[in-house]
Amino acid sequence: MPIGKVLIAAPVHPVLTEGLEKAGYELLRKEQINQQQGMELVSGCVGVITSTRLQLNREMIDRAQGLKFIGRMGSGMEVIDVPYAEAKGIRCISSPEGNRNAVAEHALGMLLNLTKHISRSFDQVKEGKWLREENRGTELEGKVIGIIGYGHTGSAFARLLRGFDLKVLVYDKYKEISPESWIQVCGTLAELQEHCDILSLHVPQQADTMHMIDRQFIEGMKKPFILLNTSRGSVIDSTVLAPALHSGKLKGLALDVWEEEPLEKMSDQFRQMLNNLIKCDKVLITPHIGGYTDEALFKMSNTLLERIIQ
Repeated sequence: MPIGKVLIAAPVHPVLTEGLEKAGYELLRKEQINQQQGMELVSGCVGVITSTRLQLNREMIDRAQGLKFIGRMGSGMEVIDVPYAEAKGIRCISSPEGNRNAVAEHALGMLLNLTKHISRSFDQVKEGKWLREENRGTELEGKVIGIIGYGHTGSAFARLLRGFDLKVLVYDKYKEISPESWIQVCGTLAELQEHCDILSLHVPQQADTMHMIDRQFIEGMKKPFILLNTSRGSVIDSTVLAPALHSGKLKGLALDVWEEEPLEKMSDQFRQMLNNLIKCDKVLITPHIGGYTDEALFKMSNTLLERIIQ
């Protein structure tokens, strides 16, 4: 007899499904599930594996009387009411180690693409244009980059930057950061605002990060700067981006996340803002794919398996 059902509500690697079955679990594989279907299926489950499709809120948790664990593919526990779940004795497990390198590499790739005009010039070549002076780039060497959030992805990004002879400033409101030779720890955000040419965001979605990058923050930056966000869309007040680009305060913008996503769930207001941004040649936007690599899928799945079995 199986020891219980586990709802698989996210794309996972076979290492996880095969491992759970070997451990005695029965699997309900519903990778394209919606919230209503989740409400109907979760009642008979001892475990749920999710990414962003399901909101494990109080209502859903109450439906799952026998729930023992919730596994999150990746980081970002905002999709789970963790305090409520834990109060009911439900283990909440994440796997941020699994996709940290993928996100860090994506951030670096976007930064290099933006500063070297790679996508823009390729589009021009496809149009029959061979423009060199118009695509003169800038080098990372000698620049100052600030990293806000020094958890799994922020620290992985900092390690990738070691070979570029950048000055790396890091700030984390909640984490005591161990000294490293390739970083300088800042005690306040104002220190980053004073010196940075580039700013990269690696923070969770929570009340105190909502719109942390707003008009006042941008105005507080002492130099025109490039802004990268591979964390959560809500960290930036999207309404301030176009004016900051127009004024020159923002020299470049690279986003892997957006306040409302995906496109089919986006309001007209946010769709229009997005359409306006992508017309700007200082902007690079990707559809939340920073953590989407084959290797990350395996590592996240394997991490969850180990923690569930333990």
